[in-house]
Amino acid sequence: MGIKNNRLSEEVLAHNFSDIHPPFEHAEGAILEANRCINCYDAPCTKSCPTSIDVPLFIKQIASHNIKGSARTIFSANIMGAGCSKVCPVEKLCEGACVYNLREEEPIAIAKLQRYSTELAVHNKWKLFDRKPSTGKKVAVVGAGPAGLACAHALSLQGIDVTVFEKEEKGGGLMTYGVAAYKVTPKSCEDEVDYITSIGGIDIQYKKELGKDVSIAELQKKYDAIFLGIGVGVARELNIPGEELDGVVDAISFIYDLRTNKYAKISVGDKVAVIGMGMTAIDAATQSKRLGAKEVTMIYRRTENEKPCTDVELDLAKLDGCSFVWLAAPKEIIGEGGKAKKLVCSKMKLGEPDASGRRAPVDTGETFTMDVDMVIKAAGQIPFEDLVTKTSLKNNGGKISISSIGETNLKGVFAGGDAVNGGKEVVDAVQAGKDAAKGILSYLGIK
Repeated sequence: MGIKNNRLSEEVLAHNFSDIHPPFEHAEGAILEANRCINCYDAPCTKSCPTSIDVPLFIKQIASHNIKGSARTIFSANIMGAGCSKVCPVEKLCEGACVYNLREEEPIAIAKLQRYSTELAVHNKWKLFDRKPSTGKKVAVVGAGPAGLACAHALSLQGIDVTVFEKEEKGGGLMTYGVAAYKVTPKSCEDEVDYITSIGGIDIQYKKELGKDVSIAELQKKYDAIFLGIGVGVARELNIPGEELDGVVDAISFIYDLRTNKYAKISVGDKVAVIGMGMTAIDAATQSKRLGAKEVTMIYRRTENEKPCTDVELDLAKLDGCSFVWLAAPKEIIGEGGKAKKLVCSKMKLGEPDASGRRAPVDTGETFTMDVDMVIKAAGQIPFEDLVTKTSLKNNGGKISISSIGETNLKGVFAGGDAVNGGKEVVDAVQAGKDAAKGILSYLGIK
């Protein structure tokens, strides 16, 4: 059959892409789960959260039927708490730190409880914060992703007038355009952005891209400070022969198309190979299966022990019927009539640890070949190096360099999130936005 769209009926696609982590059906379920929490002193769940949400407190508030208070506790620390409750790898953060794990019992369903409170707040449009009167100061935020929105909200709370410049048609960044559709829907992303901006003082201007429609020099003339939350998004190339063939796509574009079109319109192959084993690779592989691909094989150059994805994500790919080839790296894609037909891989072995602390893959000289009609590249993302370099920002391979308060080498220009760290979790980007807002307030002399 080759690569084609509309493989499955709309009913099957709707089922395949339905909410993978459904919420509590009844309030009683949330109350019962909340009452399991023993309210640890110096709680490890809170310490493991990059935004330091007071987990025991918000759970206790749910248990005592104070849902508004619970939502306020969450949003005070993480204004994107609704979205993070669906996409955070909680198994290695809050839930992974839950003391119940030490007793070999199920950890408290922290994410599900967080979703319970925050979704009620967003759905009912609860006004949980009051914005201070305008100070007359203006700040430009570039990027309406998690870092930019968190920064904008924190600044607006203190009376700063914020204008956000976003290159896409919608806000939310990675949440809207780069996460598996069965984790968070476009509608919930849109509702979350609307809720964040409902505080007032935040104007988002869409289809405004840095380097094309706006420049740092122009913004410096009009605003008292600037925050850059441009993220990353350039797919890492494989740099192998045949990469230009039809049927070879990058995971970022593949997921973007899924997030912006009807599922039936997305083309997928019969035999799909996904290169990589990170979260994005898992999302690409599982969604390929859910679109109707017959075979999906994930290829990773190290062993399962060194995989960057979590066990939960790997199990999801296994349940979806994906297969795995460990200790293999793509060497060449062979085509026929301009279309990808075979993938040649090098067999690898593990050598000494590299800079990441993991044992480095070493080519054994042996190869194997597999039939494919689609290859999805998910070997990581790299920063917007060309864009960053043109702006005179000090950087390290495209990752923007900042001071301890988040300021770049350009006076009054701050940065944070993936644009600085090269790519972490959504919750890390939120905290980076909060930190930058604190730095900007200090720079503007506002306490």
